[in-house]
Amino acid sequence: MDEGIFGPQSGPMETSAKTSTSENLRDLVRAEFAPKTTYLNTASTGLLPARAVAAMRDAVQSVADGRPQDMFADVEAARSAFARLVGVSDRRVAAGGSVAVYSGLIAASLPAGAEVLTAEDDFTSVLNPFHVRGDLKVRTVPLERIPESVRPGTALVAVSAAQSADGRIVDLSALREAAREHGARTYIDASQATGWLPIDADAYDYVASVAFKWLVCPRGVAFLVVPEDLGGLTPVFAGWVAGEVPWDSCYGPVRELAHSARRFDESPSLFSYAGARHSLALIEELGVDTVRAHDLALADRFRAGLDRLGHQPVPAPGSAIVSVPQLGHRQAELSRAGVEVSDRAGNLRAAFHLYNTPPDVDRLLDVLSG
Repeated sequence: MDEGIFGPQSGPMETSAKTSTSENLRDLVRAEFAPKTTYLNTASTGLLPARAVAAMRDAVQSVADGRPQDMFADVEAARSAFARLVGVSDRRVAAGGSVAVYSGLIAASLPAGAEVLTAEDDFTSVLNPFHVRGDLKVRTVPLERIPESVRPGTALVAVSAAQSADGRIVDLSALREAAREHGARTYIDASQATGWLPIDADAYDYVASVAFKWLVCPRGVAFLVVPEDLGGLTPVFAGWVAGEVPWDSCYGPVRELAHSARRFDESPSLFSYAGARHSLALIEELGVDTVRAHDLALADRFRAGLDRLGHQPVPAPGSAIVSVPQLGHRQAELSRAGVEVSDRAGNLRAAFHLYNTPPDVDRLLDVLSG
């Protein structure tokens, strides 16, 4: 089994170049992360790399010293990095702090009576704004039936790429084809995917993602990708940062909105963005494909161990999130043993990411075995 960044090479045919690359990646990760626990809870919160912590410390100190650094430059650097990670121009990326806010923006753009197709028990931030409108037809189906449930008259399909509760991945290819066939727009919440699952944002109308999970950014950072034509969205919460020239847009109505997705920016949490640009740079250095291979190798190791213990996780092939029914009650016990996981909907949820190792998986299995 390929053990990813930290494990042994795949065999005697491995070239010295590949070996060197793997060692460089391993050393890079070890230089950035030194958790004090067996931390397997990235689906809740990703660990911060040392470079982001240092940058935030410097930013805070600059304000304490009365010499604030230009943290708006950090916002732009983070916007550009996220755009590269999901394969679009940075002109299509809005920067903010919450997926729920961006879901609300999209919900506000729909006409009364529009049908929105959603998945059962998806994360609230991608669902609730469409429900609170009160005049939309929100239709809910099981996740696996999302593509086949798109029909004539469906205005929007809103769904998470990977489910928060159990890691199941929606059939994105089938969803794209069904939406195209019926003329529906697509809105993907990639919060549990960006950073380990390759996301081609150009394939959808809207993609939103928080960055404090798999992108290992501080809380307070989120992004929205919109179409080139800005997707028919009205910037209902536009403030001065949404102006084409923000510092000329501080007083009175904004006379000229940004000509790009920046018109949908929220006023940014600057200290968070000061760290985020460095976190995103780390993900770019490692490469999403490399991170994915590493994460999935660990998840598969855990699934194999669960099978030996007689436990069956929720089927979620190809996911870095593994959720085990009826074991959620053991979360507190695991935490006391120094193993951090989540209890979600009664399931024990483990999430494997770039700073995890095979011994981390074995430690979790050892505690579960009792």
